[in-house]
Amino acid sequence: SSLSEAAPPDTVVALFNVRDRDSGDNGRTICELMGEQPFRITVLAADAYALVTSETLDREQVEEYNVTVRARDEGTPALSASKTLLVRLLDVNDN
Repeated sequence: SSLSEAAPPDTVVALFNVRDRDSGDNGRTICELMGEQPFRITVLAADAYALVTSETLDREQVEEYNVTVRARDEGTPALSASKTLLVRLLDVNDN
């Protein structure tokens, strides 16, 4: 996905759902970002999430981000899966 470097904090970058067909703790999911990123995950509903900006972005410093989202269940042992999203920043003339 592409995102303007002028996007303010709390801009939605992506929406996604995570489903685990198990019941009980094995069916409850948690999503987290891997590594330091200027993004965060917001819970929208039971299995719905949004990836949003957490700070101001600057294309001159970083042109694109590989954002890895890991979803895991609350079972024992916890099972997980991850997906990497490419976020490209669009340049805005700052001069």
